[in-house]
Amino acid sequence: MLKKQLIVLIIFILAFNAIVSGQKKDTVMNAVALLKPDAENLDVFQQWVKWNNPGDMLLDLLTKEAVSLYDKRNREVAAITTEADWKNRQILVKEKLAEIIGPFPEKTPLNPKVTGVIKKDGFRIEKIVFESFPGFYVTGCLYVPEKVKGKVPAILNVIGHNQESFRNELYQVINYNLVMKGMMVFAIDPPGQGEHVQNYDPKVNFSSVGYSVVEHNYFGNYAFLSGYSCAKYFIWDGIRAIDYLVSRKDVDPERIGMTGWSGGGTVTNYVAALDDRVKASIPCSWANANKRLLETKAASDAEAILYHSALLGITVDDLIELRAPKPTMMVFVSRDEYLCLQGARESYAEAKKAYGALNGSDNLVFLEEDSKHWLTPKIRLAMYTFFMKHLNVKGDPAEVEAAVFPREQLNVTPTGYIAPYLGGEMIFDVNKRIAEKQIASIEDSRTNRKDHLDIVKANALQLSGYKDPASIDNQFFINGRYQRNGYTMGKYAIEVGDEYAIPVLLFIPDDNTPKHPAVVWLNPKGKSADSAPGGEIEKLVRKGYIVAAVDPLGIGEVKNTAGREHTDSYTAILSGNSIPGIRASNINRLADVLSRHPQIDPARIGAVGIDDLCIPLIYAASFNKNISSLVLLGSPASYRSVAMNRDYRIGFTVREGGGYWHPYEVDFTWGVGGALTAFDIPDLIATIAPRKIVLSGIKNQMMVAADQQMVEKDTEYPFSVYKAKNVSGNLRIEPAGTNVGILVDWALSGNR
Repeated sequence: MLKKQLIVLIIFILAFNAIVSGQKKDTVMNAVALLKPDAENLDVFQQWVKWNNPGDMLLDLLTKEAVSLYDKRNREVAAITTEADWKNRQILVKEKLAEIIGPFPEKTPLNPKVTGVIKKDGFRIEKIVFESFPGFYVTGCLYVPEKVKGKVPAILNVIGHNQESFRNELYQVINYNLVMKGMMVFAIDPPGQGEHVQNYDPKVNFSSVGYSVVEHNYFGNYAFLSGYSCAKYFIWDGIRAIDYLVSRKDVDPERIGMTGWSGGGTVTNYVAALDDRVKASIPCSWANANKRLLETKAASDAEAILYHSALLGITVDDLIELRAPKPTMMVFVSRDEYLCLQGARESYAEAKKAYGALNGSDNLVFLEEDSKHWLTPKIRLAMYTFFMKHLNVKGDPAEVEAAVFPREQLNVTPTGYIAPYLGGEMIFDVNKRIAEKQIASIEDSRTNRKDHLDIVKANALQLSGYKDPASIDNQFFINGRYQRNGYTMGKYAIEVGDEYAIPVLLFIPDDNTPKHPAVVWLNPKGKSADSAPGGEIEKLVRKGYIVAAVDPLGIGEVKNTAGREHTDSYTAILSGNSIPGIRASNINRLADVLSRHPQIDPARIGAVGIDDLCIPLIYAASFNKNISSLVLLGSPASYRSVAMNRDYRIGFTVREGGGYWHPYEVDFTWGVGGALTAFDIPDLIATIAPRKIVLSGIKNQMMVAADQQMVEKDTEYPFSVYKAKNVSGNLRIEPAGTNVGILVDWALSGNR
């Protein structure tokens, strides 16, 4: 009996162990399943409430700074009450505008030519081409009323961002109605529009860079590099068009009016403020470059950006107030897709005070229409009525049905574009002469000023808007980490107060080395671009480097998604900032954190920059010595290369599906406003001596390999400085494709 019981007990124990063993096996299998690696997410701001909109960080930072400058200006203006004070303000504004816009060219012969005439019942159209300065041709159509005795009033109509310009049906309706009511109308092609295409390409019979706004930004960047706004060319064409009108015997010079819609409204504000001959002005839906536009729709294109105007306390409001007490009708719509109604209302409210103090209350009118961005019938009727009243024209202002011509019939040139017909100069050619003088001045300073590099650094600090990031608050905030084979990859941010945060991926080798050399990694495609296993960053980590891949503001995870590509850099220009200056500060903030990291040798912090991110890296190293050496892969050669060549591709973004009409977006994230007034990229490189720099695969303005002549031209001065310091070997030029690990090893070997 006992034997049977023992057998049963043994069987029970074996069965129980089998069950338990099976359960353990299942548990282990489940645990393995639970520990299966999750897919890597390299976004630092993943599931982070405070920084849940990283695409707005850069534009928000810039907008707040510009708004603070506008608020300062607004407080000053709010204190103005008397007629004498407003007149003093007008004098001050004129002085500041002269500084912002710069001197206009000498008035030279217009050499107007009539290339054709269209005759219709009650009016004729003269096709005019004139030279606003020698060799710079402007095309336009002059609507002349028939059977009108004596001198007639004349309206200058500058056109908004419509590629057809005044040939568009809407503009034809307006011009027809004005001329049929007894007013002469001169409608001209702004630069980049109509027949005034600046980058004409015979292969596509159009601009090589795209439609009007893209061209405006394209040639606007030339001007910004040289320290002014391309608005100068729009303004000057308008002033010279008025010169043409008043030169005619059939025009009454005391009855000149001006209007324009959208971009033309902006130009109307400019010209009407600066040319006292404009008696009556109607800016319609203009780019109201004040705090409200920046807070809502963001900065407009290049000609709407007056260089450093926010820094100098000038807004569009000042342009309107400069006209007081002359007749002005401000026109806006309620649902504008591009502009800000609140800003327009506030501009009017302030301008009313100036007009009231200067005894012109009845001369300022604000018309607000219920519409999207358009010139509605109500607006057009008000326009006719206003001009007829203030230019003393009798008759019925009601709109009549217009005679509309096919676009080609209103072409002034037989080719449809100035370039293939007349040739002549474009904005690039004019700016090139300005830049040549600036570059010659820089070269002279290099040769004859012993303190040239000190001057360069001081000017670069000021013009770039660089802010010293040194702070005890600079520290890493971890928001995740991945263990990889042989190293860890941490997701960190450096918080800059409540303004923004800088995302960083930190790669640290799993070894027992107490101190590592470190590399800051900068790729314009973002910090994640080279972070995959087997990539360039991993190769450096396996060689014993700690690598910090960073997205400075506007790149990768913090790329500007709050506005179009140009809005961040153009907002910066208003307030005297720059994207390279901001990014340089971001880079140096990271270098400061790395220098205090317990596993990093602070004397061996190098940096690798790729393509256009080499530019802010060069600024960063010039301003701060925490970065001991640079490896520059595909660095643009110079700003000179942009200013001296008609075509460039730095700052270009291909626009998917844009076709020939809108193939690119153009930005100025690579440039510093006014740089060529004081320095160029080679000068900044020279300020980094004697630290090590290697330039591999230098690129030209088209972002392709620079030829030997350009390489020699743009490295000659830095090499001379390194030679003078007896460290010629610390500056190297290498071909593109040279092994990055070898370059980094060289850069971080030995002492600084």
